[in-house]
Formats: sequence, C-alpha cells, structure tokens
Amino acid sequence: MDARPTVAETLRRVLIGPALAMRTRYVPLLMIYFAYGLSSLTAIAETFWVRRELELSGADLAAVSVWATVPWTLKMVVGQLVDGVAIFGSRRRVYVFAGALLTAVAYGLLASLAKLDAPAVTLGRGYLASQVLLACGFVLQDVTADAMTTEVVPRAEADGSPRPTADVDRDLGMVQLLGRLALMLGLLVASFLRGELAASLPTQLVFAAGLVVPVISVLGAIFVRVDTEEPGEVDPRILGFGAAFAAFTVAMGMGDVPFAQELVFGVSLAVVIGMLRVTVKGSDPATLRRIALAAVVIFVFRATPSSGEPVGWWEMDVLGFDERFFGHLGKISAIVAIAVTWFGSRAVTERPIPVVLAGLTVLGFLLSLPIVGMAYGLHEWTEAHLGFGARAIALVDTAAASPLLHLSMVPMLTLIAVNAPAGKRATWFALMASLMNLATTAGSLGTKYLNMLIVVPRAEAPFGPDSYPGVGPLMVTATVLSTALPLLAIALVGRQIAAPVAPSGAPEEPAA
Repeated sequence: MDARPTVAETLRRVLIGPALAMRTRYVPLLMIYFAYGLSSLTAIAETFWVRRELELSGADLAAVSVWATVPWTLKMVVGQLVDGVAIFGSRRRVYVFAGALLTAVAYGLLASLAKLDAPAVTLGRGYLASQVLLACGFVLQDVTADAMTTEVVPRAEADGSPRPTADVDRDLGMVQLLGRLALMLGLLVASFLRGELAASLPTQLVFAAGLVVPVISVLGAIFVRVDTEEPGEVDPRILGFGAAFAAFTVAMGMGDVPFAQELVFGVSLAVVIGMLRVTVKGSDPATLRRIALAAVVIFVFRATPSSGEPVGWWEMDVLGFDERFFGHLGKISAIVAIAVTWFGSRAVTERPIPVVLAGLTVLGFLLSLPIVGMAYGLHEWTEAHLGFGARAIALVDTAAASPLLHLSMVPMLTLIAVNAPAGKRATWFALMASLMNLATTAGSLGTKYLNMLIVVPRAEAPFGPDSYPGVGPLMVTATVLSTALPLLAIALVGRQIAAPVAPSGAPEEPAA
C-alpha cells in the first residue's frame, strides 16, 4: 500500500502545519522569544548614534561585538544554575526576572548616554558596558526559555499514559520552530516602528522605549506553565570551571592584555567542548557523533566573517540610505523571513543538515552579488538603463536574503531539543548554544581581522562614489570566505550526518 502523503496532505502540512502545532500553553513562553526579537526596536537609532557620536573604527566596533558576544559563551554557568539551583522555589521564572532587570538597566544606561555631553571615549566605554549588560540579560532569559521549550510539551496523555515518543519529538521540533517565528514576529513589529522612531524622536527617547522589552519578558514568565521543572544536580566541574572561566574573561576584558579577545575565544572553545563531554557522558555514541559532526558544520557556517560596519557607512553616506529606508528594509526582511520559515519549516527539518546548509550557502552567495555589484557601480548602470537604482536593488536583495540565517538554525535547534537529556536540559541547551555563539564570536574576530587587512576609513562630506574605495574588495573577500568555508566543511563531513533531524508528519491534535 502506498504510504506517501497526498498532495492535499502535503499542502496542509506546509500551509498550516505551524498553526496546527500551536497550543495556548505555548503563548507565555513564546512571549519571551518575541521580546528578544522586539529588542531590535532601538537598532537603527543606535546605528546612527554610534556613527554620529562615537569615534570608533570598523575594527573597534567589531571588537565591541566580540565582547558583547562573550556572555553568550558563558551560558553553561547559567544553565547549571537553572538546572540545579532554585531561587525562591523556582528554577525558571526568577531567572527570567533577573535577566529582564539587567536589560532594563542597559536600556536606561543607553538613554543616559544619548543625552550626556561627554568625550567620545567616555561614551564608547559606556556603550560597551550597555552592550555587555544587554547580552547578560538576554542570556539569562534565553537559557531559561530554552529549558522550558523541552518542558512545555506534555509527555503524558490526559489519562496519564505516556505519549508516543515520535509525537513528543515532533512537538519538540515544532516548539523550536514556533520560538523562531515568535522571535521573527518581534523583529517584524520592531521593523515597523524603529525607522520612524529613529527619524522622529530624540535618540534618548528611542532608547527609553526599549524598556517595553523586559516588561513583555516578565509577563511571559509570570504566566508560563510547564509540566514540571525537572530538577537537576549542580555538577561542580561544570559550575566551577564555568565560574573560573567567567573570572578569566572579566580579567581579560578589564586588563590591557595583548590578544585578549583571541585568548578568551580559545579558552572558551576548550571549556565548552570539555563541558559538553562531561554532560553527555553515557549517552548513545552514534547519536553523539552525529550531533558533534552537525555542530561542526553549523559552527563553520556561522563563523564566517562579514564585511562589518564600513558597508553601513557606505550605504548611509554614498547611497543615501536614511533611518526610514533602513526601517523599510527591516520590515521587508521580517515579513519575508516569517513567511519562508512558516512555509519552509517542514522542508528544513525533514532534510539532512548538510543539504539544508549547502543550499543556504549557495543562495547566500548568489543573493550577495547585487550588493557587491553596487560597490562597483551596478546601481548606476541599472538606473540609467533599467530605471531602478540602489534602493530598489537593496529592497529586493533584502527580501530574498532575509530568511537564510533563521532557517539555518531550525535543524540544529530541533536536533538539540530531541536529544536533550532529562535533568540537564538547561545545561545541554546552554552548552550547545554557547558553541554556536562561539561561532559568532569567531565570525566577529574574522570581521575584525578583515577590517584590519582591508582598512576602510570613515569618509568626510561631501560624499561621492569614490568616498569608500575599499568597500568593494572588503565585500568581495567576505563573500568568498562565507561561501567557501561552509562548503568545504560540508564536503568533508556531510556524508556522515545525512539523516533528517526530525520525524515527519503533522500534528494530529486540534489547534488551541
């Protein structure tokens, strides 16, 4: 008998699969992810304020990005606390509350800096502090929310009997997808507001508006309900090494140590890999090998360098992109990302990770070509011969490229959720996420080196087509690296991780 799904069943899964997977009990948890997406509300105002007030080079800003990423690599310490240390009787809500408090302090600091008449050096140090505080706050909330994604899915039927493992695994994967969609919905809402806010309000008021983000997180934490907050034991090895590493990182950040960022990255990578080995000791070797190889591929995919801030300066000064236009780009990016993630979720989770990432890498290369071409005058040619210029190219390119990074995370998040060990779920998620965030740190370091190799200084008005002569080579180099490195990693280990990450099939329960 042919068990293949009919066309109608396939369309049903693609078009309304995420809606069928939605449950009322998921909503409070998804609010925390939504708040994280909404945090981009201040992004455009921040970009223009940094460009206007802070005397930081492209390499300097890449360095700020590195330090702001460091808290994400310390998630294992938070994971241990969330798993094993109850505060006021809670291993979940209280950590979300603490994270929300830190983000509120960070937005308050940004608002104060924006109206402070102080030297650029002082403003730069305050800006770095605000970015680290924001990262710490979101780390606390993210670790806790990740742990709850594995607990909000019921593992028993209404009569108390265990649910089939395949059904639980499928729902775990769909909760990861819904979390990404909630985050992108936050991005979408922010994209409709941030351009207008940046263009029409004083910068300090835009930063103050960011305080709505922790309020939403707190509301979600108050109302979230999970089957059980699975108790776990604090592993002194993980907590001790994690705490020592945190102290080491702070010392590197505060001291004038040569190659401090590189030292922190190297030690971070060694610590996270060692802690992962401790956490998964005794698990199925074949599954662990598959996860490890998949993590290597995704690590390389995320570790590729970008062009960095000089491209933004070029877009502002030469192409004339203003706050409102950047807001329009954000809207298009968020809308398309949500649509493609919604309709493409099944295809991504039911195909092997190497196939998904290879396809996304090639697409990313093709979609980067129009922007790279504009550095060499493509927009001038299209405007003269086809009637559209830089803004039209940027709009179309942003719409096409926006879903790629979000889609790349869905398979890995599903793989992590399905294999999360009981009693260690927060630690497991934290360590795997730390590994992925270390990839982002590696990418930031690569961006810093690239900007040191191909120096693009800020141009002075009046601006013209030749104001940023190094932007073209910078973008070409970044594009080649971001394409070649992932494809090489996939070619080396892709055959060994060729199975899909989640069972197929649509949820059979009625939607909430």
